[in-house]
Amino acid sequence: MLKLSCNVTDHLHNFFSDSRRIFVPVHRRTGPISCFQLKKEPLRAILSADHGNSSLRVADSVSVTSPADSLRFGRLMADGFSYKEKFIVRSYEVGINKTATVETIANLLQEVACNHVQKVGFSTDGFATTLTMRKLHLIWVTARMHIEIYKYPAWSDVVEIETWCQSEGRIGTRRDWILKDCATGEVIGRATSKWVMMNQDTRRLQRVTDEVRDEYLVFCPREPRLAFPEENNSSLKKIPKLEDPAQYSMLGLKPRRADLDMNQHVNNVTYIGWVLESIPQEIIDTHELKVITLDYRRECQQDDIVDSLTTSETPNEVVSKLTGTNGSTTSSKQEHNESQFLHILRLSENGQEINRGRTQWRKKSSR
Repeated sequence: MLKLSCNVTDHLHNFFSDSRRIFVPVHRRTGPISCFQLKKEPLRAILSADHGNSSLRVADSVSVTSPADSLRFGRLMADGFSYKEKFIVRSYEVGINKTATVETIANLLQEVACNHVQKVGFSTDGFATTLTMRKLHLIWVTARMHIEIYKYPAWSDVVEIETWCQSEGRIGTRRDWILKDCATGEVIGRATSKWVMMNQDTRRLQRVTDEVRDEYLVFCPREPRLAFPEENNSSLKKIPKLEDPAQYSMLGLKPRRADLDMNQHVNNVTYIGWVLESIPQEIIDTHELKVITLDYRRECQQDDIVDSLTTSETPNEVVSKLTGTNGSTTSSKQEHNESQFLHILRLSENGQEINRGRTQWRKKSSR
């Protein structure tokens, strides 16, 4: 998904070819290379035994399996569980603040997650479905998404995103991310998500079976690793239902064809945009989004009409600042220059709840 302009290609080549970074080697040829000349290779992560404990390690030699592999700046870490990839922020991914939009960030999180499962050979359909899941027409769907952005990257900035997945009880899985500015190594964002299993034909949720769990746990860390290890962090907070009348609203939103994903339902990033449509303009003009949490309640189909409702929320709790182990600082203190809102997306026809959310906004810094 990287698109480089000619005047920065040489500079980026030098940056990414640093010997301290590990990338898939590209063998140059004097003649043209056909896409059909590239052969598929076995899994890049293999199971090994270490003092009686199973663990993954990266294969010593990895061959290019597709043209996309030679262009991605992504790699598995030494333990074989987490995956890192670098992305360049493109001009059409920035918004009115001249920085990447939250939708851009969410799309990159989704992209690196899909690349991760394909890199380990775990899934070939891009949706992290196991062999058993594909046989039974089962898919993963998002139950909750929580994103915190401490600093937005600007156009042409390079962002490194690390991701990993792990089990989440008996009903699903979770995936976490850490975002860093490649130029400084600074943690600029963190995210976590919860996923549940759904039958693609009946659209009903299903419990994760032991057979499915055994198929994906081999690619998960043996010990829990959380992007938000702090106690009482905001990713754990329950979102209350927004009651009528809402302070702000945007009615009659309709999914576009481009909003549907390969599972034939509205992509989870689209909901973020709909939530932000009902944020008051004065907040958009003076603030930037700091935290967003979304709970996904039901699917939205292409023919549905959606209402976006928003009401200001005043936290009733003030706690001291906490320092995260992933290099960032979080605080639930509501300062005078921050605003917080509750959101709900619902069907216009019958009022059924599609999604509920919470956002926190900070004053824009002077540039």
